[in-house]
Amino acid sequence: MRKATRTAFVAMLLIGSFLGLAQTQSTQKPASKPAAKYGSNPAVGETFTHDGVKLYYEIYGSGEPLLLVHGNGGSIADWNAQIAYFRRGYQVIAMDSRDQGKSADSPGKITYEKMADDLAALLEHLKSPPANVLGWSDGGIEALLLGIRYPAKIKKIAAMAANLNPNAAYPEVIDMAKSMMVSPAADKESPQRKRELKVAQLVLDEPHIDPVSLEKIAAPTLVLASDHDLIIDEHTLDIYHHIPNSELCIFPNATHMVPYDEPELFNATVDRFFRAPFARKDRVKDFLKSFQAMQASQQ
Repeated sequence: MRKATRTAFVAMLLIGSFLGLAQTQSTQKPASKPAAKYGSNPAVGETFTHDGVKLYYEIYGSGEPLLLVHGNGGSIADWNAQIAYFRRGYQVIAMDSRDQGKSADSPGKITYEKMADDLAALLEHLKSPPANVLGWSDGGIEALLLGIRYPAKIKKIAAMAANLNPNAAYPEVIDMAKSMMVSPAADKESPQRKRELKVAQLVLDEPHIDPVSLEKIAAPTLVLASDHDLIIDEHTLDIYHHIPNSELCIFPNATHMVPYDEPELFNATVDRFFRAPFARKDRVKDFLKSFQAMQASQQ
């Protein structure tokens, strides 16, 4: 794995990738305050409590609801490019997961099921109609769990680089994650480090999702990954094959960080899926239909 890729993953794994959307200040008003960043915007930031945990969220735009779910150790800020794009045509709902970002710490062990339940509770709190869900990494796992556990709340799912078990990453990725758990004893006692270790341990212990359970997902689902992702290629294909109404997209010459590295391509791909009516393709019948149309157009 290249050094740059490792660095990006470590940032997401332990402290999040606080990649603020660049803001420009007007030269006409040099004394004015800079615009608030996504993920730290007092003008729209709200909280609600579920399962005894105070959870922070922000909402932008109007239209069909689109729930964004960040990755391990991340926050709403990781979605800067996606919020800026999708808020033009959707009501974008983004929340910091428990023990991450501006959301509060929770007692006991963290699980993906608990975080998926938090997201469902947020949609209930907002009285939202069925929502499109876009999840990245850990967020992709939670998006799939929403489809399994709360089918009535979900319209479509786009899951980027999700996994069903903790051994689905390449061995060097698991080794790197384990190495990042090693800290001096003093560091482990600091509140921030305790939080980071708790969240990071999640990727070594979880999830444990039976592939057969994916067959319960009724929502059309776009399974996304990159050809140089952290998740084993065959595992992504296994997810795709177990979801009845699924589509598959593998980004070429890209990594786990494609939503950040190539936001135009990533956003357009996801947007096209959410907007187009879903029609399951038949590999033979639809091939023949297009092939015959192509022949007819040449006559």
